[in-house]
Amino acid sequence: MATSNTSAWALMVVVGIMILFAGSNQVSADCEADVQDLVAKCRSFVLKPGPKVPPSEECCAVAKKADIPCVCSFITPPIELIISLEKVVYVARTCGVEVPPGLKCGSYTVPPVA
Repeated sequence: MATSNTSAWALMVVVGIMILFAGSNQVSADCEADVQDLVAKCRSFVLKPGPKVPPSEECCAVAKKADIPCVCSFITPPIELIISLEKVVYVARTCGVEVPPGLKCGSYTVPPVA
């Protein structure tokens, strides 16, 4: 349990730091809100430890509104140490969000739908 809380805290810190330094054109204001909402509602479904778990309705509601390509362009190696991009795609697709094959999300390339 402590590892999960530590990972969640680390994810929030990393995302918070990235948002603070997003003054470059890398993240639009809309995308910043998407990232904050996704962290708040979906973090427990995308952390590296543990199995894939179907996301909550709250997580899906946020995922459906998110600008996924923008959020994906914002994924950095430090974030990839904490979250599973395979789980991110699983959560998005489980929520009915179209995630096109070949989309780059950090260093991860989204595979075709199985």
